[in-house]
Amino acid sequence: MTAVPVPGPAADAPATPSTSPGVRRHHWLVRLTHWLNAIVLTGLIASGLQIYGAYARFGLKGGMRIGPNPFEGHAFPAWTRLGGWLAGGLNWHFALGWFFIASGLAYVAYLAISGEWRSLLFRPRDIGPAIQMQLYYLGLRKAHPPQGKHNALQKGAYTFIVALGTLSALTGVAIYKPIQFHWLTALFGGYEFARYWHFVAVWLFVAFTLAHVILVFTVDPASLRAMLTGRYRGRFPSHD
Repeated sequence: MTAVPVPGPAADAPATPSTSPGVRRHHWLVRLTHWLNAIVLTGLIASGLQIYGAYARFGLKGGMRIGPNPFEGHAFPAWTRLGGWLAGGLNWHFALGWFFIASGLAYVAYLAISGEWRSLLFRPRDIGPAIQMQLYYLGLRKAHPPQGKHNALQKGAYTFIVALGTLSALTGVAIYKPIQFHWLTALFGGYEFARYWHFVAVWLFVAFTLAHVILVFTVDPASLRAMLTGRYRGRFPSHD
């Protein structure tokens, strides 16, 4: 899954060169699922836009609309779509969807077995520290708030992305097999509602990815290398 840069208490201190190999940051399975999901999600979004173009609206019988949709009635540019036509988009989407589910399950299994979920799960007690960290990022607080291995906003991001991935997978299955999994489709309010929430999840993924990439390059570029090599050597070493 997607990883977030890890600021530490020395956020205001200048970076200092080091010849050390750095600290161990990411297990190989975390790195594998991260980059696999980057590729798979790109394909899923592009093929999903191809599918959406075949019926660019959300509504029930009788003309009732389901939620806001600023893209209604508009096809996305050809360069953003994968598959060429509806059947092609469906084939790509279904094929990539199984990779997405398998990768997500592998990541969650690693968190459960390793116990790392304890340092990533956002809890009610993290609300206050998350607000302080947000004030710091906005420049309204000078001192970097104290933290453990991950700060409260990062815990929120990790928890959010796992929940979002679960929503995407479940709504995807609900609209892929609405008869076989009728109970799941009904859980989301029916086929059209499941389709709508699946579409909303796409744009939440896009927004999250943009924020993630911006933070990586503006806050802690060394975290990109850590996601490639597994070892981190930058301004913000982990605090276990």
